[in-house]
Amino acid sequence: MNMGSSRALDATEAVTNAAVGFVVSWAFTYYALPFWGLEPSAVDAVGVTASFFCLSTARSFALRRLFRGLA
Repeated sequence: MNMGSSRALDATEAVTNAAVGFVVSWAFTYYALPFWGLEPSAVDAVGVTASFFCLSTARSFALRRLFRGLA
């Protein structure tokens, strides 16, 4: 596997992982937070979740590249 396809595959994995996390996080934010007295709207929940989505994607990709560099 060449370096370019490895990087593309790493990015695809990171985005897929973060996308699944996005759905889980949104559902938790919207449906579970009311148990603690917090009532986010669906739009608010998307905003909070989108912020964590971006952070998660960048973190996952950076860590994968770091560990590939150590291997």
